[in-house]
Amino acid sequence: MAKPATDNTPTIDPRYARFRLRVRRSRIHRWGVYAGEAIPPGRKVLEYTGERINRHEKKRREDSKYLFELNSYWTLDGGVGGSGAEFVNHSCNPNLATRILRGHILYFSRRRIAKGEELTVDYNFDWDDEHVPCACGARRCRGTINVK
Repeated sequence: MAKPATDNTPTIDPRYARFRLRVRRSRIHRWGVYAGEAIPPGRKVLEYTGERINRHEKKRREDSKYLFELNSYWTLDGGVGGSGAEFVNHSCNPNLATRILRGHILYFSRRRIAKGEELTVDYNFDWDDEHVPCACGARRCRGTINVK
């Protein structure tokens, strides 16, 4: 499980990372995950982990910041037992893609990622949900994390 370092900086659980990754302050939002080495395209980078909760518990925890829907019944709460992937920020032009394979949420590199670059993924929040402003800074930023 990702545990805060002694200086309260979150960390990445190396059991779920395939490359050296670091968590530090982000210009996008609070904490971000950064490549500690160059990452080639098309490679598994990190697994999103957390407590597996059913849809009823998900409703109860709807204010949690780190819920990731696995399917229509199960959700992972990265705030409980997360690998550190919960600190990957949103971008409208992300360098990671999300794949759900055999009950696991995996982040794969979409292109070569340079050492020191912040890792980002498109959260793809539903358009009908509450609109969340985006601060990714991408040239073609949608202005919201939600997608039509």
